[in-house]
Amino acid sequence: MASTQIETVNTGADKLKLGAAVALLLAALAAFYLLGKQGQVVQWGALIVGLALAAGAFFSSESGRQLIAFGRDAWREVKKVVWPARKEAIQITAYVFGFVLIMAVFLWLTDKTLEWLFYDLILGWKK
Repeated sequence: MASTQIETVNTGADKLKLGAAVALLLAALAAFYLLGKQGQVVQWGALIVGLALAAGAFFSSESGRQLIAFGRDAWREVKKVVWPARKEAIQITAYVFGFVLIMAVFLWLTDKTLEWLFYDLILGWKK
């Protein structure tokens, strides 16, 4: 059984890095809108540079490193998945479509039967 540790303690440096990342993100968005008269190249350049700096600040923090480690673990798990062969995938898809078709016909017949029963026989509301 795996034991998990929950760590909620962040160092001051990590908090500073995360704050810097948020500030850089907000500065990039502000620069994008404030530099609208300078031209699109300057506007988009400021946004991209600001976002890159914000990402660099975030990924240098402990939270960013944990996110990268999570991504690596998730990719390792995806590689372990045994994907069905093309023939199996087509067969399973055909079974699903067949089941959906059968259920659709069944529900339609049930609806029409109940409609006939209630409206025509019990209430006498002929169409």
